[in-house]
Amino acid sequence: MWHRLRSALRSLRGSPTAAPHGGGGRPPAAMERAVVRCVPSEPKLSLRFVLPDGSARHMQRDQEEPLGRALARIATNAAKGHGKAGKKSKKARAEGGAEGEAAVPAVPAVRLFSRDGAAVAEEVPNAAAWQDGAVLHIGDARYRVERNPPALTELRLPRSLLAGFPVCPKVSAEFAAPQHCLFRWFREQRPAGGGEAAGEGWVETAATERVFTPSNALVGLRLKLRCTPGDGEQRYGPALEVESSGPVEAGPGACTFDARHLYTKKVCGHGFVRAVSYNILADTYAQTEFSRTVLYPYCAPYALEIDYRQNLLKKELAGYSADLICLQEVDKSVFVDSLAPALDAFGLEGLFKIKEKQHEGLATFYRRDKFSLLSQHDIAFSEALLSEPLHKELCEQLAKYPLVQEKVLQRSSVLQVSVLQSATDPSRKLCVANTHLYWHPKGGNIRLIQIAVAMSHIQHVACDLYPRIPVIFCGDFNSTPSSGAYSFISSGGIAEDHEDWVSNGEEERCSMSLSHPFKLLSACGEPAYTNYVGGFHGCLDYIFIDRNALEVEQVIPLPSHEEITTHQALPSVSHPSDHIALICDLKWK
Repeated sequence: MWHRLRSALRSLRGSPTAAPHGGGGRPPAAMERAVVRCVPSEPKLSLRFVLPDGSARHMQRDQEEPLGRALARIATNAAKGHGKAGKKSKKARAEGGAEGEAAVPAVPAVRLFSRDGAAVAEEVPNAAAWQDGAVLHIGDARYRVERNPPALTELRLPRSLLAGFPVCPKVSAEFAAPQHCLFRWFREQRPAGGGEAAGEGWVETAATERVFTPSNALVGLRLKLRCTPGDGEQRYGPALEVESSGPVEAGPGACTFDARHLYTKKVCGHGFVRAVSYNILADTYAQTEFSRTVLYPYCAPYALEIDYRQNLLKKELAGYSADLICLQEVDKSVFVDSLAPALDAFGLEGLFKIKEKQHEGLATFYRRDKFSLLSQHDIAFSEALLSEPLHKELCEQLAKYPLVQEKVLQRSSVLQVSVLQSATDPSRKLCVANTHLYWHPKGGNIRLIQIAVAMSHIQHVACDLYPRIPVIFCGDFNSTPSSGAYSFISSGGIAEDHEDWVSNGEEERCSMSLSHPFKLLSACGEPAYTNYVGGFHGCLDYIFIDRNALEVEQVIPLPSHEEITTHQALPSVSHPSDHIALICDLKWK
């Protein structure tokens, strides 16, 4: 650890600074760094510097402690360092036959001067004393104080790299932001003879963006990224480097979404909203023996691997230039390590709601320069039904049907609700809902209850908390256009004698008359299918919009049947999920 710390501290030794120096007299042009990390929420601050003898010091001090105590501790440390150096010198003289004793090291004078050159009083608390640009004197040595300088805490490249597909690093930083960091991309050097194997050394590419798309010329070569953290105020911290674990591999060629990208090259104007809803197939379901042998036996095993599918997903989603993206079946690790960092690089902020039992959940992304997040109102259907007064009447009705009640309460389905505000017109707000309903073909009655809970909750948000704001309700509803669930959402009500109340037989009959106040329209209509697997195809996914406030400008055409069935069904080497993304451009009325 210490050699890395020393390396980091030495890496910027002597770096020029425009900040004024304190402490009388003109200091040397090159000064050491004293790095201070001081965060209001933490009781201690940390101080890192390298003493003249080369030994690194890392101190933790109470933020409220008077500066004088910290300076005294630094003086003691410095004296110990001199003492150790003196012992080494004495030993060397003894071995060389020299006479005399080493001088006892004196405790050096340690003082701190502010940016304007005034000495900082010793009674000032540490938190106020150690300001950026101050100068620390330890004897004759001078240190420029850098308070909370930009620093990288994580830099990671994806495990799988495909030619023609964007490489999006995961960049985590403190006192810095990825959009202000500097990026330099390198490729492995090919051997001089032009052989296939990569040689030693790296060649810098012309790429300086956060996202890098390797060309076919880089197939077989590994990549390296050097990132320098920045804070947008011309302050930069020590760079980190990361090398890819494997080489760039050849991509799959044409993908099902390539033609769709022709319609979505640019982000829509400010009066429009491009919305996407997409079940991306959770890795937790794709990577089972059942999936490989029964559900998707036609799909090449490597194309079911999450690393491969993530390459396709990131290129597909980035190419839609969307303002809102609602995803279902998102593994938590995929959201944190892959999708959120990648879509962040394309200007989208992500929110995640997990289904506790499944380790996957829902993700909603919104374009930062078009929307800001006002509030989140996520729920788990079963918990909300039992605990929220809003659903008391429905809960009492459901109690009359204990078999159905038990099944409803066993489900881990969730609803993600986000209230967004337009960046250009604060009077325009949106209630964006995202869900994934119970999957079983005979679970129509369960889905009706889930929708009843969802619509009541959305009504509470979009009518009570934020009166009369438009609703966009996306998701995998596991319901075809002929189902009670679809009818309930689009018509505003469901009769107690609807056939879906007996979807799992008479013994699980559950008859209720339910309604909601919204006028919702399926923005993408009723496609022939949004889910296409070996044993089933049908329309299960929808983007419902508030027809009173929004209208459809255009629906991005789905891939052709020929494209979908090129590799028999979905997923495939050219399509990362068993569902198809819905995309539409909406216009405010």
